[in-house]
Amino acid sequence: MKIELLDNKVFFENEGYKKEIHPFWLRERVNGEQFVDKGTQQRLFDPTELDRNIKIKDLNLSKEFLEISFNDGSYAKLAIQSILKEFSNKNDIEFIEKIKWDSRLKNLNHFNFKKNIFEEIEMHKALIDFYKYGFVIFKEVPTENNFIINFANSIGSVRRTNFGEYFDVKSKPNPNDLAYTSLPLAPHTDNPYRNPVPCIQMLHCITNEVNGGLSTLVDGYTVTEKLKKDFPEYYEILTKTKVRFQFIDENVVLENWAEMIQLDDNKKFKQVRFSPRLDFVPLMEKEKLEIYYLARNKISELYNSDEYRIEFKLMPGDLLMMDNHRLLHGRTSYNSKDGERFLQGCYIDYDSAEGRLKHLKRKFGF
Repeated sequence: MKIELLDNKVFFENEGYKKEIHPFWLRERVNGEQFVDKGTQQRLFDPTELDRNIKIKDLNLSKEFLEISFNDGSYAKLAIQSILKEFSNKNDIEFIEKIKWDSRLKNLNHFNFKKNIFEEIEMHKALIDFYKYGFVIFKEVPTENNFIINFANSIGSVRRTNFGEYFDVKSKPNPNDLAYTSLPLAPHTDNPYRNPVPCIQMLHCITNEVNGGLSTLVDGYTVTEKLKKDFPEYYEILTKTKVRFQFIDENVVLENWAEMIQLDDNKKFKQVRFSPRLDFVPLMEKEKLEIYYLARNKISELYNSDEYRIEFKLMPGDLLMMDNHRLLHGRTSYNSKDGERFLQGCYIDYDSAEGRLKHLKRKFGF
């Protein structure tokens, strides 16, 4: 990609495709202190009130900057890279390549917590790993006074649900979810019945005295790419069929219709939903349902395969931060008579982690 000048016009060229950049698009991006507030980067003018007959009066192109004078007297000095970045039509996060992984993964992305980590380069590294692998584990996080809320709010803002601002994960009588038992939990994504589904889940280990009760993770991205390659017919029906996910207790009924594998506008991976105790397939033709059931069984087989699952024991002070749109998580069974297993959980949205990462990128000049 590159920028070219010709006859007081600015052109954008990419792989032989060459188009003029509209002068008004460039005028909207004037960045002098009389036009943009330096603290917020918000415009000090309303572009809808500008003269539509904006023309370029003078141009200068160097290796790093494009300087433009306009016929209304305004001037802009724009970084070439910032212009090219806008034409890529990508969020910064999309430039972080997802890394596929399976049961052979040995590096569990550990980072040691310290008081000021949220403003340090270590948090930038942790968030980059989070977007690469879908999870990170912070060690030695304080376990007193529901510290998980402090941790989550230091990255962004807690997403409250009907389970509360945070929830305690331990066996209890009359549970409204299997998570609150000592039974094993097969790989699943949380809250597929919500619209929107919570993006990022945190689980903070307070106490873990039991044998068993191992935490498990499966990379939905790796598994669905495998399904796409080896079973394209199954992949297609799971990306096109919306099913009903439902949660009911005495206080609320939650429902959401969505695909088990959701793709973005470019037909690339966006999100998985999997919770076979909560999904209801729509009534379709018998032949189509037959394919759907085969597809659901196959992806369940892959999700539950030893080939894709990692297992580890969360110790007191460990805080697991995972992408609920990408990863499936679960737990092996344990005997509550062995002692206490007590985790606390909460959710935050993507813009929290993205905002923190972009802030740190700006702070450290990446």
